[in-house]
Amino acid sequence: MGQAKPFERHRQAWTPDEIQKLHQFAKKGMALKAIAKALTRSEESVKDRAKLDQLGIAKLR
Repeated sequence: MGQAKPFERHRQAWTPDEIQKLHQFAKKGMALKAIAKALTRSEESVKDRAKLDQLGIAKLR
């Protein structure tokens, strides 16, 4: 029949655990890219969630 789809994290809802980690990483001053990698989410997703929670995320220069 149909081939099994590979696991994709597209448009996944944020879990309370992920949100807590995002807040911790933002407080530590971690860069957007590092946070995205740690949470296995896209930078865009992390940026949007941070904006929603009114968090400031450091930009790596």
